[in-house]
Amino acid sequence: MCMYKRFSASMVLWLLVIGICGHVACAQTPLKTINKPQGGKIVYGQVDGATTQAAAMSKVLRTVHNNCGEKPQVGKVFKVRGTDSDAVFFTVVNHAQGNKQVAGMVIASPSGPNRMEAAMVSDDASRFGSTVNPMLTQLFGEWHPGGAGQASGPATGGGSAPPAALHRVAAPDNSASVGIPDGWKFQGNGGTMLVTGPNGEAAALNMVRGGVDPYGPGQHQLQRYGGRPNNAGKIVYPSNVDLVRAFPDIFQQFWRLSGPGAQTQIAHIERVSGPPGQRCVHVTGHFNFVGTPVEEMNTLLCTSAPSQMGNYAVSIYHTAVPLPFADKERATMGAIFASFQANQAVIAREANAMAAPAIAQIHAIGQAAMQRAQADSVAHDQQNRTWEAGQDSQARRNQGFSNYLLDQTVIQDNNMYGNGTVGHGTVWTSTANTLVKVDPDRYEIVDTPSFWRGVDY
Repeated sequence: MCMYKRFSASMVLWLLVIGICGHVACAQTPLKTINKPQGGKIVYGQVDGATTQAAAMSKVLRTVHNNCGEKPQVGKVFKVRGTDSDAVFFTVVNHAQGNKQVAGMVIASPSGPNRMEAAMVSDDASRFGSTVNPMLTQLFGEWHPGGAGQASGPATGGGSAPPAALHRVAAPDNSASVGIPDGWKFQGNGGTMLVTGPNGEAAALNMVRGGVDPYGPGQHQLQRYGGRPNNAGKIVYPSNVDLVRAFPDIFQQFWRLSGPGAQTQIAHIERVSGPPGQRCVHVTGHFNFVGTPVEEMNTLLCTSAPSQMGNYAVSIYHTAVPLPFADKERATMGAIFASFQANQAVIAREANAMAAPAIAQIHAIGQAAMQRAQADSVAHDQQNRTWEAGQDSQARRNQGFSNYLLDQTVIQDNNMYGNGTVGHGTVWTSTANTLVKVDPDRYEIVDTPSFWRGVDY
């Protein structure tokens, strides 16, 4: 099955890119290459050292990996009708050529005892659905491994059929576009696309829901101050879990928020690399909504890094095909996936417009909280000052009463050391009266409210 694994956290599908990543040079024997005028490529020839179809395809795909800087994502191996050839669809991101997206198909066929030949057709992912059949027709017109008879056209039997030709359509708000076959329908808005086929086929691309970690530090802080988290319409699940194990729970919550829950039978699940800040898993198997027939599923689920408040995003790229049509439509669904493109400028503008009221409300709440905190701080400071003043006044009175009991008096000397320095001292009351009587300009009695802290008490 033609697969896709790398997507952007900001809701951009990181998939399959232009041209193929250089020549397939893994074989020692030179391979023949045909470069199509619009960018498609056909490569074929003997694969030295390969003795099985699987080994030949593996060598070709390994060279694609080396040249592109990323492991190709491959689908289900199938037989090419009328030949002994095996084939598989693949997708890859060509990092060496500016992260261009590529889709392709590798075919391997025996050409003699323990000898294998292989061929590959590839093109820009957005065009592959419409160019693969003409390229296969040209390939089989020239390539006859081992002198075998020509295959009866590019159609396949006993496995996946080749993808249908696609034409590009855009969402009404121009936030995303995708390639679809003639007669298929689509809906789109906010960077999300939903494509449906005549036999119940469906591709839901870049569907996003909010998630919240109930154990995040921000949630604890909110509850500490008496706040109640508003998690309506969100997936409530820890953000640091192993997505391989958590996928069934998160996947079911994702669909349950909009309708009946989903039941899954996972055939294969694995972690796949994602853009910075995202974790992703790729899942194949079967699924159905409660009360509906079982369908073949192919799903990529990614989660973004949580915010301080524990909020994060869950994005899903998902295809579902009724089982009777799975072989026929599997490659077409992969080609639709590969052709998806999101318009980040439109998505960002719409997201900002939607978030503006909430952001304004958050700012207003924050401003009100700040004003309350400042008022509380002023009141607290005033209370402290009042308390300290009362304590100081009491200490002066206590010291004055103590002086009275001890027959002592505080006097002020206005010319200590003969240089105008003013000082206080506690002396016997009789001494104080004598000093004031002898030199009233220099000495004076200090009453209790005028005591100096740390000197007189």
